[in-house]
Parts: sequence; structure tokens; C-alpha cells
Amino acid sequence: MADTKREIERKYESDESGLPDLTGVAGVGTVIDKGVANLDAVYYDTADERLARASMTLRRRTGGSDAGWHLKVPVAPGVRDEIREPLSDAVPRSLAGLVRSRVREAELLPVVRLRSDRDVRHLVDADGALLAEVSVDAVHAERLSDGGGTAQWTEIEVELADDGDPAFLDKVEKRLRKAGVRPSSSASKLARALAETAPKKPKKRKVPPVYGEPVTAGDHVLAYVRDQRDAILELDPAVRQDAYDSVHRMRVATRRLRSTFRSYGKVLDRTVTDPVGEELKWLASELGVDRDREVMTERLTAVLAELPRTLVSGPVRTRMRTWANARRGGSRRRLIGVLDSKRYLALLDTLDALVAEPPLLPDAAGKPEKVIGKAVGKDFGKVSALVEEAIGAPPGPDRDLALHEARKKAKRTRYAAEAATPALGTSARALARSMKSLTGLLGEHQDSVMVRETLRELSAVAHAAGESSFTYGVLYGREEQRAAGVEAALPGVWEEIGSGEPV
Repeated sequence: MADTKREIERKYESDESGLPDLTGVAGVGTVIDKGVANLDAVYYDTADERLARASMTLRRRTGGSDAGWHLKVPVAPGVRDEIREPLSDAVPRSLAGLVRSRVREAELLPVVRLRSDRDVRHLVDADGALLAEVSVDAVHAERLSDGGGTAQWTEIEVELADDGDPAFLDKVEKRLRKAGVRPSSSASKLARALAETAPKKPKKRKVPPVYGEPVTAGDHVLAYVRDQRDAILELDPAVRQDAYDSVHRMRVATRRLRSTFRSYGKVLDRTVTDPVGEELKWLASELGVDRDREVMTERLTAVLAELPRTLVSGPVRTRMRTWANARRGGSRRRLIGVLDSKRYLALLDTLDALVAEPPLLPDAAGKPEKVIGKAVGKDFGKVSALVEEAIGAPPGPDRDLALHEARKKAKRTRYAAEAATPALGTSARALARSMKSLTGLLGEHQDSVMVRETLRELSAVAHAAGESSFTYGVLYGREEQRAAGVEAALPGVWEEIGSGEPV
């Protein structure tokens, strides 16, 4: 199992290549000299440096206290997660999987070797607790391809101790700046090595375009599309690691993309985007195998916890745990298989191509206020019709279906309004909020419908096993009351939402 460490650090450079006295930094009791470590790291990437473009680094390092394979994934400026595996000759499968959404079918190759003499200091407080590790690294870089250029430099790193206060880094930086030390112009050693060892006449390679401020309707829609494509790529490693909420967030990104293609069919050619939307629908359904069960499990656990003990008859909790855990391991393996599949990687390639060469229609060149406003208004009209239909339908399956359809259209309208917000401002933002509220209300109703179906299933299994089905009936009745409460509240909520202009 790979070990993950949150790394919060800052890098600096100095013409003097020295470390000033840090004993005067507020909170520092002692500066402890930990000696010099000799580090030797080989960095891996594709021939066209896809990991470097994504600000990810994959290396095999010897020397020091943490020798092994390290994958660094950006979290925020100055914050990265370092995922570690033991030393081996080849790239560990676990780390290769975590970069697959970036690498795709390309081969991982050794691209740069960095040898560093690291002079380490520990900044500790009056009680001896570690505050930060400061190192002066004398770096020698060697490119392992394209002519084998070399470079060398000295840099200062300040890494916050585990669970430390990031504000402490500001105090250290203040002292460093006063001594003439300045923040590094490179985000990482690898970035600097690649820049300084590049051949004089580098090969021409495709580089990501630089996007300016959105002007046209097409600019705004494409900015939103790019954001969702990027979200899928960035969440891929988290989903593979089963990080909290990662599956749900990736699923939402796929839905946002599909909704954008459908809502803005006058901007992006749907003969091109519809097939992409079908693949996104497939991905969302695969991501939902575990997610839907998680949602139902949370709901069932909550409603059971509300019951007095006198109303719990039989091994209900055990039966629910068994149901919740069923197929969990198998579905997890299936999801990893999906993310490793040629179909998924082809979808990522298709999204990249769509962003690079978007299938723009004439309306894409139009004014955002007109083109985008019209699209959002059209979506809102569909929601309005479905809500009115649901309110007018008699209680039962027909109303349940109408409310579910209204919820789906409200989600689509919310995403369209999100995409429109940079162009339309306050009105789009307000619509997105109101659609989120409506979606939440209708989602409560749909969850009740799904929970009741699950309770029928559990009741039947319990009855067949000779267990009491009384508690499942009690829970079913309570869920009916919840759904009835939503239905009773909907007309008032909708009157408030529908009384204003959509955009």
C-alpha cells in the first residue's frame, strides 16, 4: 500500500548561496544542524513531458531517509501530496496507474537525473518540537535525452513539519527576504532542470494554448468545458486512491460537461458533442456503481438511527451492513479497470481534441449576453414546465417520475447558469443558487423513492430468512411521509423561484 504525505514547502534562491541565521525567527528555540545527505534522483516522464506540464513529478531516489519512488501531485500553490513506494527497478504499478490519465498510452522514460548535496537544519521550538526543515541543496542536473545538457545551482527549501501552522513559513520567509534571499522562479527542481538543460534547438512540440479573457459566447462556454475536462484529469488519481468524495466530484464533472454540450447546442456542434456526451454518460454510470450505494447507505443508517429501540425488530442493522458491503470490493476493482481501459483513455483524448479544436457554430461568435442568456432561459423554461406538470399530477408513480425529470432538468439549468455566470453576473449566479436549492429539494424526494425500493428489497430478503419485516415497514412509512413533505413544500418553493426572471 502506497504511503502518502502532505508536503507544504517553499523554495528560494540567493546570489550568495548561503543560509542566513534563523535563530531570530519568531517561535524558533533552536536551529539544529542535521548534517549533509547525498541524494540521487532520476525523474521519469513521457518524451513530450506530459507530467511536467501537469506539474506532476515521478522520481526514483536513493540516499537520505526516504529513498524510494515518489510521485508528487499538486494540491495548491506550495502544497503537494507525495505518494511513496519502496525502491524497485521499474516504475511501481500503483504509481503508473496514478499518472495514467496524463500519460495515456505513452511510455514513461528517464528524462532527468538530479544529484543533490543537501545540508539540513531543523527549526525547533522551545520544547524541542519540529517546526520546519530547512535545507540548502547544491544541485547538479543532467538531461538524459536530447543531447544530455547539464546545469547546476544552489537553492534553499523550507518544508513545514507535519501538522504545522502554515503561517510559520511566512515568518521564515520574512527573515530570508531580509537577508536578500528571494523566492525561486521555478516551481520545482525538475522544472528548473528541464528549462536549463534544454537543447539549444529544441524539437518542435505541441504546447498548450494560452487562453485570454473570454469575449465571445464561445469563449465562455469553452472556458467552462476546459474547467470540467481539467477536473476529470485532476481527480483521476484521487479516485484511484479512493479519496473521500473524489468519485462524486468526478461524476459531477462528467455531468457538467454533458449538460454544457446539450444546453449550448447553438455554440458547440452537437453532431460532434453528442457522441462525446454518450461516452461521458457511460463514465458517469460506472462512477455511480459505488456512489449510489454510498448515498443509500448513509440515508438508511440515518433513518434507522432515528427509530426508538422498541421499533427495531430483528437483525436490521446487520442486514443493512451486509447490503451496503455487497459487491463493494468487486465494484472497486471494476472502477479501476474502467480507468485503465482503452475506452476511458480514448475519451480523455477526445476531450483534449475537442478543447484544442472546438466544433464552434456561428452563434459562438455572438455576444454572450444574447447567446448564453437565451440558452439558459430555454433550459429554465423546460424546468418550469416539468415542475408545473409534477405539481398538477396526482400522488404516486406519475408524480414521482415527473419530479425526477424536473430534478434532472434543474441540474442541467444550474450547470448552464454556472457556465453563464462570468458573462451574465448576478442574475446567472442567482439562478444557479435557486436551481441548486430546487435540486436539493427534489433530490430529497428522489432519495426517498430509492430508499423505499431498497427497503422493499431488504424486507423481502429478511422475510425469506425468517426474520421480522416490521422495522422495514416502519421505515417505509416514514419515507413516505418525507416524500409527502417535499411534495407539500414544492408549490411554495417554486412560486418563489418562478416569480423572478431566469437571467
